[in-house]
Amino acid sequence: MNIPNKDKKFPLDNYNRLCFLKNLIKNPNIIVGDYTYYDDFETVDNFEKNVKYLFDFVGDKLIIGKFCMIASDVTFIMNGANHLSAAITAYPFAIFGEDWANAMNGKDYPTKGNTIIGNDVWIGYGATIMPGINIGDGAIIATKSVVTKDVAPYSIVGGNPAHGIKKRFSEPEIKELLEIKWWDWPIEKITANVQILTASRIDHLKNGGVNNS
Repeated sequence: MNIPNKDKKFPLDNYNRLCFLKNLIKNPNIIVGDYTYYDDFETVDNFEKNVKYLFDFVGDKLIIGKFCMIASDVTFIMNGANHLSAAITAYPFAIFGEDWANAMNGKDYPTKGNTIIGNDVWIGYGATIMPGINIGDGAIIATKSVVTKDVAPYSIVGGNPAHGIKKRFSEPEIKELLEIKWWDWPIEKITANVQILTASRIDHLKNGGVNNS
């Protein structure tokens, strides 16, 4: 087998605007699975620039699964952007120190936890993902969408705010796919099954697909 190298930063010859993302990431609070790629019109270095307000002192993480497809100008807004919306003022006095340094004593900025992108998720050009969102396996996020709530597995969503457009498969088929978890197969087995994975007959995967041996 001649399998694409998951540890290669630029997997396409003579093209440096698409990368296997995990090989680019420097921030330890961004975790990316194998074979997830990012494509950018200018430079792949824009990815971390587009993960906004990811501050160490907040402690949240951006977690992205395997085999995801992330288009140019996708933005992730993290919890560091949050202010006190239930207080009299949302103004962040404490960050400026001096006599304001203790303004947040006994208080916490609101947080919605980690942002989690499942496996085999396609995020279209210019989409924005808000803090603490969980996007299920196999979901598709349409171009320019603003995702403000969790997205169910194998759902297609779009708009601002993003809303459900349709499910990619029936509920029984989605259940089967979530049990199969093809992205967790050994890469040799995935390679042996690429013709099935790029077709629509889920029943061909039920018994484990093609055996790579």
